[in-house]
Amino acid sequence: MNVEVLAVGTELLLGQIVNGNAADLGGRLAAAGLDHYRQGVVGDNIVRITAAITEAVGRADALIITGGIGPTQDDLTREAICAAAGVPMDFAADYADHLRRWWQARGREMPATNLRQAEHPRGAELIPNAKGTAPGLRLRVGECWVFALPGVPQEMLPMVDEHVIPFLLGQAGVEGGVLVSQMLRTWGESESRIAEIVGDLYDTNTNPTLAFLASGGEIKLRVTARAATPAAAADLIAPVEAEIRRRLGRLVFATGADTIERIVLRLCAERGWTLATAESATGGLVSAALTSVPGSSEVVRGGIVAYHPELKTGLLGVDPAILDGFGLVSAETALAMAAGARRALGADVAVAVTGSAGPDALEQPVGTMVIAVETPEGSRARVSRSPGDRERVRVYTTTAALHLLRLGLTGEWWSR
Repeated sequence: MNVEVLAVGTELLLGQIVNGNAADLGGRLAAAGLDHYRQGVVGDNIVRITAAITEAVGRADALIITGGIGPTQDDLTREAICAAAGVPMDFAADYADHLRRWWQARGREMPATNLRQAEHPRGAELIPNAKGTAPGLRLRVGECWVFALPGVPQEMLPMVDEHVIPFLLGQAGVEGGVLVSQMLRTWGESESRIAEIVGDLYDTNTNPTLAFLASGGEIKLRVTARAATPAAAADLIAPVEAEIRRRLGRLVFATGADTIERIVLRLCAERGWTLATAESATGGLVSAALTSVPGSSEVVRGGIVAYHPELKTGLLGVDPAILDGFGLVSAETALAMAAGARRALGADVAVAVTGSAGPDALEQPVGTMVIAVETPEGSRARVSRSPGDRERVRVYTTTAALHLLRLGLTGEWWSR
């Protein structure tokens, strides 16, 4: 099944809002094993939106539209779908009643413009929106399924996960069996090196297929098979997965949705250890990643962002002689920060980051970052040099910090 994505909103074209929905949808479609060849962006203009929909439905099996289904006059996606499909607009009186109850329950008077959200192209099925007032839409236009969803990610993504992806997978199954994907997560080698190691599997396999996905310093390998049943697809995937694991060894750290944050928290919980962070250059990104996982409070004691040297000595207890003798960007300072975080926050384990993220160099060339991990079983620091701009350096270093923490928790780092 070939799925296209169309984002509606002049603010996207002007750069006022970053189109993060494109990346989120791309990742979800890839993880589901659905073919995804095109993404587009169009402004709030009825003629141009209609033309973009008409073009897409002529070549795709499914089109996901985000944005333009709100209550204001510039929300034109519903009208454009009507024009592209050649159907009139209907009004759902029962949904209008739902809207009135929604506003009444919050003690507020509903603006009359919100009734636009009860309008829909004739023949469209409304998709429930558990996070907001704008329902999604699903309509068959020619040979293409068209979905219209809110542009707000917090509303759109649950609708994709609960309604759109399952429906599309069901349609793909009707067309020719089922699609099953297995995601292998790796860390420690570049995408190009991973491709060298398993590239022949990409070249020679047509079912299952192999794809490489790079994000935030990790390389994911997606193995996707089509078969009559999920079990048959799993049988096709198994030997390819086994060969990838044989070649990559411990570079493969997880499968599916088992992220590095979850793994670190699980390893700590299994040992009965608590965790603390001490960060300078990453400014709290490591702590934010860990605490984004529900239930992380069972393990994470807290984090200290000690950006200024005085806070490294004052909050973390780093000996000024270490800063004077080795510098802010050094293994010695990172190790002292980790030890200080354990002590100050009463944790069993700590990870610390310091470095020169740029754009101006701090003692060391831009991209020089130092990560230290201390557990009851040992401590160690690594100096790395990450390419790219400031944000890429910080993101890649955050990923590396979590993985070095994983290796420290398993003891693998101490044995190397």
